Amino acid sequence: MPTALESFANLRKIIQANGGIRRSLRIFWLTDDLKFGDLKGVDKFGNRYYENNRYFFGKNRWVRFADKKNFNYDASQIPPEWHRWMHYITDQTPVEKPPEQKKWMMEHEENLSATPDEYVPYSTTRTKIESWTPPQNR
Repeated sequence: MPTALESFANLRKIIQANGGIRRSLRIFWLTDDLKFGDLKGVDKFGNRYYENNRYFFGKNRWVRFADKKNFNYDASQIPPEWHRWMHYITDQTPVEKPPEQKKWMMEHEENLSATPDEYVPYSTTRTKIESWTPPQNR
């Protein structure tokens, strides 16, 4: 069990790694978690990927989403090449071993459901159920 001095030293490391007290409080407010680890890479969207093998397996890799996202982040914002590393499919990051790009592969896009930019198909068929309008009393 760590002593109080070791716990304080770890807290100092976490605050320094997160950019000071104010930035650490902001990160804690956004993610409910404060960690420190080695920066493994940054993707084209500005997401930063970290690893610290002193944490439990399954909790030792994490992503800090780009600052422009604030609370509007979700897992679909992680591109496929980093998804492989985050889910322990591979131990090599895309920085160490870039994925082979095939001509049929599309550019990654995040899921836009529940946003103003969501896809809504146009339907040419009539609805099977018509809504009932109650009679007007005069």
